[in-house]
Amino acid sequence: MRVQYIRGPIWGKTRDQLRRDVVLGNNPLTGKPVLQEIVDKLTRPLSAEDRKSGQMARDKGPATFSGTADELQKMFLQKRYTDFLPVVLPTEEKVSEMMKATSHRPDEVLGKMGPTAGVFETWSYTVKDAAINAVMAGAAPEYFPIILAIGSTGMEGISVSDNGFVSGAVINGAIRDEIGLNYDIGAMGPYAHSNTTIGRAWNLLSINGGNCGKVGTTYMGTVGNPMNLINIIIAENERDSPFQPLSVRRGFKKNENIITLFNGWGVLSAKNWADNVWGTQMNYPKIIKDIYNSQDGSLFGTFAVLSPPIANFVKDAGYDSVEKFTDYVKAGSNPTPPPPNSGARYAGGTFTVVVTGGSNNNYFSMGGMVPNQSIQIDKWR
Repeated sequence: MRVQYIRGPIWGKTRDQLRRDVVLGNNPLTGKPVLQEIVDKLTRPLSAEDRKSGQMARDKGPATFSGTADELQKMFLQKRYTDFLPVVLPTEEKVSEMMKATSHRPDEVLGKMGPTAGVFETWSYTVKDAAINAVMAGAAPEYFPIILAIGSTGMEGISVSDNGFVSGAVINGAIRDEIGLNYDIGAMGPYAHSNTTIGRAWNLLSINGGNCGKVGTTYMGTVGNPMNLINIIIAENERDSPFQPLSVRRGFKKNENIITLFNGWGVLSAKNWADNVWGTQMNYPKIIKDIYNSQDGSLFGTFAVLSPPIANFVKDAGYDSVEKFTDYVKAGSNPTPPPPNSGARYAGGTFTVVVTGGSNNNYFSMGGMVPNQSIQIDKWR
């Protein structure tokens, strides 16, 4: 296949800029004029190499590696099997111990994944492949059913997007306490072994099982996103929340172990928005509504991560369910997305609320993330 490279990006430029930089510009790889190369590729007779057809063969490589610990760490880094941090070396013993946390066979195909669905080829991976990456991430065996549940969806932890999309998950049910997930102070940060290593295992499986995160080919984040390191793993604070858990609102039973996957731009402190002005008396429902209306919901809607004090402010204002609060927040906004390529902003979009974190202050976070699949974790025990 003959491929032509041009200078990008091409959107947002005037006609004159496009003509100068793209049409009459040079191939950024060869330095030769683009038009000259296009004419050559369209008119030059096909060579024997051009006429070849078939599929590219994929090889997982050797089943085992040998060497000293330092040699293996260096090799894993050089071959880009890691997230650029040291890993726990996946010995047969450690992988076997991880496999004890599930009844599923090691050779069972867990899922298929690619850097972006429908754009790149997908790779398949087994339960054992997931166990290897879970060990590398430093995860404990009791976390493994959650990692398998994530892997079963085929949703990548690292998107190829130039915008540096972020992946995330919300976990509900008794498993939060069972494995020590943090849903108190610092809930969205790297302050619990389970939260941190589950997110890291998702990314390592994406790298090694789904060919994601290779800078310049399967990762193109223009400025990058620091949340890509371990993703956003949220255990909902069901103990202190005045609302039904996210999983129940999505149709599952109370205390059922469920993980809901998200993707989007990420989240940050709600103080970032000018609508959130601190004062002696705070109208948090109105602040959240105003932030919602200032969000462009075209892709990922609005994601509100409320601490228990903020959630209780909302309840005390008369919104004793997320559904009632959502109706209030979305009332008066543009109810339907604008036509594609119209240039119009879609205020707010979908609205998703979760409650997590401590009760030590009246803070909360907002962002643009949308829920995708919800998976029953216990199926993977």
